[in-house]
Amino acid sequence: MYTAIASIFILVAGLAMAFSGDTVTFNIAELQLKDFSLPMELLLYAGLFIAFGVKLAVFPLHTWLADTHGEASAPVSMILAGVLLKMGGYGLIRLNMELLPQAHVYFAPVLAMLGVINIIYGAFNSFAQTNMKRRLAYSSISHMGFVLLGIASYSDVGVSGAVLQMISHGLIAAVLFFLAGVTYDRTHTMLMKEMGGLGQAMPKVFALFTIASMASLALPGMSGFVSEIAVFVGMATSDLYSSAFRTGTIFLSAVGLILTPIYLLSMLRQVFYGSSAELMCDVVPSCDLSDAALKTQGNEEAACFGTNCVLPANAVFEDATPREVFIAACFLSLIVAIGCYPKLATQLYDVKMVAVNAQVHDSYQQIASANPQIYATRFLGGTIAKSEAAPVLGVVK
Repeated sequence: MYTAIASIFILVAGLAMAFSGDTVTFNIAELQLKDFSLPMELLLYAGLFIAFGVKLAVFPLHTWLADTHGEASAPVSMILAGVLLKMGGYGLIRLNMELLPQAHVYFAPVLAMLGVINIIYGAFNSFAQTNMKRRLAYSSISHMGFVLLGIASYSDVGVSGAVLQMISHGLIAAVLFFLAGVTYDRTHTMLMKEMGGLGQAMPKVFALFTIASMASLALPGMSGFVSEIAVFVGMATSDLYSSAFRTGTIFLSAVGLILTPIYLLSMLRQVFYGSSAELMCDVVPSCDLSDAALKTQGNEEAACFGTNCVLPANAVFEDATPREVFIAACFLSLIVAIGCYPKLATQLYDVKMVAVNAQVHDSYQQIASANPQIYATRFLGGTIAKSEAAPVLGVVK
């Protein structure tokens, strides 16, 4: 319902653009040739940003995501985090930036600030969660902040990094939610306080979960590192923002990078490390101690595994099956491949991203020459330099 209502803004904005002018068309190439007035562009941009902001889980339009992930099954969470969430970022680039470049000049600083808020707010909230899937959901909110930051960077490297972040996080989030589902199949709980010591019982799941977590915290050699460093480089080298704005944005975003390993490694510690026997049944109300066999052997020795209360020696968890290992390996192999050779992904969209960013630069030049005191220029400064290639990402001129 939340996203459906937000989609009404896309419908209204699309109809407004299609019926504007002398011709009626829904062809994006033809819409790009239409000359919208600046007030109309601002209204259209605002409407589309609300709609895509809900889908991208931009603060404060993010509240639906954690609840949805918390209640959804693992396959649904994989599709939601891996595909549907990225449609918001795609829409911002394909419609907002490309069709409404003049309005993007005014909104870009707002996107950058919301991106910083997403990064920090999502990271802090993720650390506070006791439900594994809700923690991963808030982690997604935090990582989507880098997408906003890259879109607002006015640089080829930054925009390319934003798209790469969507691809990278789509793979990483999908495998994390898949492994969370694998864990749930064994423990029948998502509460991390009811887990512990699963690393010994399920070493394959533990290894796969650790690799996926390392990718999420942007370990060098994995796709998350390349995409996030590209966004940082793009913002740092942007020639339109003032040095104070760039410094503040990068510094605050770096806080999110520090918090990411904290909540991810904390999750691994609670779920896979320690001894299962340390979880006594008297602190977990969900355990049923009515079993006479357990009572005769002493309740203090019983350990809790999800909703089942059994003796540690009798708690048998099946490790990841070959099918589950294969599914996770498919995601992880792509994550490592892109991390080692980013051009595998960037060559698919390089030319288009450079063209879109050049169009935004031209719009900024026109607006700045006509009205140098526009709202956006309070955050911007300097002159527009020629876009340069970024060999590490394979961006072409």
